[in-house]
Formats: sequence, structure tokens, C-alpha cells
Amino acid sequence: MTATHVRAATLAFVWLLVGLAPSARAQESHAEHPQHTAPSASQAASESAPQAVQDERPAVLPPFVPPLTDDDRRAAFPDVHGHAVHDKDVNYFVLFDQLEWQAGGQSQGPVLNSRGWIGRDLDRLWFRAEGDAEGGQVGEADTHLMYGRRFSRWWDAVAGVRQDFRPGAPQTWAAFGIQGLAPYWFDVEATGYVGASGRTKARLEVEYELLFTNRLVLQPRLEAEIVGRSDPERGVGAGLSTTDLGFRLRYEVRREVAPYVGLTWHNTWGRTADFAAAAGEERGGARFVTGLRVWF
Repeated sequence: MTATHVRAATLAFVWLLVGLAPSARAQESHAEHPQHTAPSASQAASESAPQAVQDERPAVLPPFVPPLTDDDRRAAFPDVHGHAVHDKDVNYFVLFDQLEWQAGGQSQGPVLNSRGWIGRDLDRLWFRAEGDAEGGQVGEADTHLMYGRRFSRWWDAVAGVRQDFRPGAPQTWAAFGIQGLAPYWFDVEATGYVGASGRTKARLEVEYELLFTNRLVLQPRLEAEIVGRSDPERGVGAGLSTTDLGFRLRYEVRREVAPYVGLTWHNTWGRTADFAAAAGEERGGARFVTGLRVWF
């Protein structure tokens, strides 16, 4: 055999090895990792059947839960025959916020502060009445009669008249303002007044109710009055005239009836304080209060 024949035989043997190597590796891989064939239709049905049966079964309730009846369904979803909103029924509300006795310094006597309304959801007739007495004589007394219109969920616009009876001669004012519930549940009344000869004044009242329990309530209250022009006959000076800051702690025996005790600070300012000093009266001071809060 010549060298040429030896060389050709060697190349043929090498090519044979190269061609057989991939098939051998494929067989080895198939042996190590057998193929997973798709399950048959009967196998799929047998695997999914228990889940389908389980989904169709009704929920099993514990033995202590009674079965649901038609009476239960009727009680849960009663026929309310619609919902009356802004109906035409006439209602009313009367609140005696302060029926109390005040004592402190040189003054002591009864105090009245009340308000209320009668009307419908949006339109109401409001009234307010305030007064006090010292030594058996009326010191201050005034009333309001106003029409109120609800212009938002928590607020009313009011307009009407205010009548002052004491001190001095009776005086009538045109009154206008807003009242309602401010953010964080502050009860607010802001009222402006215009009287004879262009006299003006404004009053702001703010109160809050802090519940210690469902029946024990602390009520802080601030009232301030600002006057546009001095009125020496009534002892009232221009600017900030008077302020009253009080704290009343009440216990609601019933929601409509609540006795209370508290402290209040009455102060006069500016020219009003000067008029009080000239008349031999106190400029202000602390007073102990006890009384009853009633509404119906």
C-alpha cells in the first residue's frame, strides 16, 4: 500500500468519527433527559374533575350558623319607599344653651342665652335671645329674628332684625351674617349690624364640644363684640368692646337635659373699659357659673 492510500484511509476514518459523534451525543442526552409527552384527554379530565366538582359544591356553614331564610332577606333589604330629601315637613328646634347663675367680683345674677328655629330643611326662621340681671334689675337684653337659608351642607346665611332693650333706650338694628359648622367641628356665628345714624357693630361667637365620655362634655366658648362708633349713653366704646371666654363642663343626664358648672371671664376693652370705670363698674374679671342646658 502506497503512502497515498494510507493517507486517504486515515481521512476517511476521521470523517466517520466526526459524523457519528452528534448522533451519539443525542442518544446520550435522550437517555439522561427523556421527553415529556402531553397528557391525554382522559388524564386531563381526571385531574381537573375534582376541582370542578369542588367549585360547584355549596359552602358548608358551621353547625352554629342558622340557614338563611326569606324572612332574613326581607329584614336585611326592607322596602323604604324612597328617601325623602328636602321635604316639606315643618320642624323646630329650641336650645337654652345657658340657663345659669354667675357669681364673681362685685356682680352676680342670672344669665340667659337661647336660640332656635322653625321651618324646613333649607328655609328656616331663626331666633336668638340673650340677657342678664344684677341686683334684681335687667343689665343687658337683646333678641334676634332672622330668616335663614341653607347655602351649603354646613352653613346658613341669615338676615333680619335685632332689638336691644337694655341698657339705655331700645334700639333696632338690621342684622345679617352666616352661621354653621366650621372645619374641626367649631360652631360659629358671625353677625354684622347696621343701626340708626349709620351705627355699626359686629359679633363673633365660637364654641366647641370636647367629649370626655358620651355624656361628660367640656364646652369652651368665646364671644367678642366690635363697635364702629362710640355710644356713651350705653357705655359702649368704638373698637373691640367686650369679650367673654368660658369653659362649661356638663353631664348629660339625658341628651336634652344637662346640668353644668364652669368658669367664665368677662372683659371690657378700650373706650368701653373707660366708660365702665367712670361709672364705678368692673372692667372685667372671672366668674363662677352653674346652670342647666336644655333643648327640645
